[in-house]
Amino acid sequence: MTILYEPSRQAAQHFGMLVGGDVRTAVSLDDVYALLNEDPDEQLVLMGPNTPLPEAVSLAARQRLARPSLGVVLLRHQLEVSVLAEAIRSGVREVADVNDPTNILAACARSQDLSRRMHGGLHAKTSERGDAVDGKVITVYAAKGGCGKTMLAANLAVALAGGGDKRVCLIDLDLTLGDVALMLQLSPERTIADAVPVADRIDETGLRTMVTNYCPGVDVLLAPVVPTIAEQISRDLVTEILYLTRGMYDYVVVDSPPVFNDHVLAALDSSHQYLLVATPAVTAIKNLRILLDTFDVLDYRKENRLVILNRADARLGVTPADIERVLRIPLTTQIPASRDVSISINRGVPIVLDSPAHPVSEAIRDLAAHRIGAGASTPKGLRSMLSRRGKR
Repeated sequence: MTILYEPSRQAAQHFGMLVGGDVRTAVSLDDVYALLNEDPDEQLVLMGPNTPLPEAVSLAARQRLARPSLGVVLLRHQLEVSVLAEAIRSGVREVADVNDPTNILAACARSQDLSRRMHGGLHAKTSERGDAVDGKVITVYAAKGGCGKTMLAANLAVALAGGGDKRVCLIDLDLTLGDVALMLQLSPERTIADAVPVADRIDETGLRTMVTNYCPGVDVLLAPVVPTIAEQISRDLVTEILYLTRGMYDYVVVDSPPVFNDHVLAALDSSHQYLLVATPAVTAIKNLRILLDTFDVLDYRKENRLVILNRADARLGVTPADIERVLRIPLTTQIPASRDVSISINRGVPIVLDSPAHPVSEAIRDLAAHRIGAGASTPKGLRSMLSRRGKR
């Protein structure tokens, strides 16, 4: 979280929206100290442009020894040399131009990165709640379009959150034709495209400004509105985002497109579990069989693969036993076919919320409760990711 000290309520609202995430606002220095006393793990105080300089200097100097991991970032209308010198001498970490939003976010990100390093480095990640987090990444993938992959990802994210008991980030990684925003009726004002200008310095503070809250416990990182932006999003940026979200959320659910590209491979390399979705159609089963063979070649662990049969219906003439015989792997979960799923999608409400007692909802909640995270091992690409970060 961030404490924003700004005497002007109008300015406080503006900068609170800019920073995003959980921002607690203070209108006096006494309020700042009260908030700091409430949260001993707070790492950032953002001082608005209308903050009297003596108060900013006083706070920074006092906390410099008392709480060295606390960062103070000061916003000013004019970056005068005398102000910069006094601020830095007192212990203010960054002074940013109030008219440069990108610089403000970068300054906050640098300060919080330093705070985390002082708390124990890259491996000592903490969530905004202050407790240690080592989140699990679950990529939902289908070898063929139209299998209900996005429906499953959205409902799974809500089920895992448990009404706010856990923190979940749903990432729409279909960067050209993503449907998560439409399915959840979210306005894509902030998307993963916002990470492109800050790709070389993205941090938790910046990432929090890019997610959209959907319901208690669930944040969503939406796909770009303009499909061509996908070309500017690198594999390394996707890997970095997934690494950061693991430190912010208990679960990260990735909705991926039905293709093998660099973005998907980055997600698969970073995943603890793979939810492989198919329907009881011969084409979908054939494609899934080929996908499983591809996973063997790529050395993705078999124990991390969960095979989901969506729209299961015995009347279609293909039994679960037939499917398991072709796939040579047991089915993890069968989600029954129901027109109510389409109705919930058209209404923009996941069926686990719209109809909690529905058989489809029960199947997804059972999957979330008993199979997600169980026995999940370290992602294939985590060691290389840590190695790259260590070289910076």
